[in-house]
Amino acid sequence: MSPEGSSLPYNALVVLADGLFLECEDDVSCISRRLEVLDPARRNELLVSDLLNAYQVFYFYFRSYPDDLVRERLELEPASSLIRGVKIDEVELLDLTFQVKNHEPVIVISDGERTVSEFTGKKAYNQGMKYLENPPY
Repeated sequence: MSPEGSSLPYNALVVLADGLFLECEDDVSCISRRLEVLDPARRNELLVSDLLNAYQVFYFYFRSYPDDLVRERLELEPASSLIRGVKIDEVELLDLTFQVKNHEPVIVISDGERTVSEFTGKKAYNQGMKYLENPPY
């Protein structure tokens, strides 16, 4: 069964992911390089599937290694969780959540009830961390 909205059969995604893991094992840098050369439609479907974890997607988009706690949180979540967002950090009363919207990485800063800031693109994680270090209140 294909994930909702998927144009590729699920078994084709499984074969694609198996090939990535056969070649790269758990090396996120290798996985990212292999994802880069895929056609965008297949890559985008893998990036929000249950076949990758959220850490592999985080590294693909941001090319950075978060601290160990953040990495562990992301490794425990399937990439499909990124559609609704995965809370990856908390500083004082602010939460930092990683999402994938419209095939773009998004970092959302919220106070638990409402979004106070949102960053999109390859620099979003660094921008979000800077915001948490020095919130404008």
